[in-house]
Amino acid sequence: MTEYELNRRDFVKVGAVGAAAMMLHASPGMAKNPPVAMPDRPLGRTGHRVKLFSLGGQATLEKEGTHDESIAIINRAIDLGVNYIDTAAAYGGGISQTYIGEVMATRRDEVYLATKTHDRTRDGSLRLLEESLELLQTDHIDCWQIHRISRDEDLDQIFGKGGAIEAVRQARDEGIIRFVGITGHAHPDPLIRGISEFDFDTILMALNPADPHYLPFAEKLLPLANSKGMGVIGMKVPARGRLFRDGGITSMKDAMTWVLTQPVSTVIIGCDDVQQLEENIAIATEFEPMPREHMARLSDLTVDYAKEAQFYKRGARQARGEEDY
Repeated sequence: MTEYELNRRDFVKVGAVGAAAMMLHASPGMAKNPPVAMPDRPLGRTGHRVKLFSLGGQATLEKEGTHDESIAIINRAIDLGVNYIDTAAAYGGGISQTYIGEVMATRRDEVYLATKTHDRTRDGSLRLLEESLELLQTDHIDCWQIHRISRDEDLDQIFGKGGAIEAVRQARDEGIIRFVGITGHAHPDPLIRGISEFDFDTILMALNPADPHYLPFAEKLLPLANSKGMGVIGMKVPARGRLFRDGGITSMKDAMTWVLTQPVSTVIIGCDDVQQLEENIAIATEFEPMPREHMARLSDLTVDYAKEAQFYKRGARQARGEEDY
């Protein structure tokens, strides 16, 4: 059995927990051998070096009644070196930004902070930005992103008169935001158009081992973003658990390593609890590039359920009789 063939149960037992015990809970007696730092990469042309694992503002962080758990996750992430936190105005109707803001009140200088506007208009986006600043308890956003670009109609709105790009330009000119990003997970083509028509600094795109089999983001969008010097953030890595199944992908290590072997800056993942966070950071800390032939084998394991593992892409839900994006 190779290191990449451990299933999720085995990895948690002998990989992540073991690594976490050694690296994340070091005792005073280990002072001569301090924990290994999580590797980092350039976040495109922003000048920020981002750790391989970044914290997403969904999962526990966007749910009501999870204050203590959420604050513990955020603080632990920063303690372990995470220096990029991503959230959005839409996550939990402001819950995610509120929890993150409570920590930012005292630890703002330790992270690159990203949030998003889902409004397509100038005025609506500026209102959301004002709300984001208040909830996040900060006077600036490192990267403000246009959220979930799915269709050409989205781009027509944001680039049109009175569109969200006008808000982006104004906020950047006023120094309220430092960089501008675009996000999407439904279809690569609108994102290709978006980064071709505006000089975005970063892109947040969906990537996991099932990507090559249905509306692939890695085929054209990823190389284009790299050619433009953009910071690339991978999301939907475990597809909210739908990537994992017997006979398919069975470990988070496989999923994360597959994505991190791609030319991305970092991955963002929302965590259910501190233990899950520590497991993901341990995987990122131990990261070694996956051989291309092994990446292909892993991807092949998802052929029969590629749409289910990419439920967020256009048409994937319709195939299951669910409402589509």
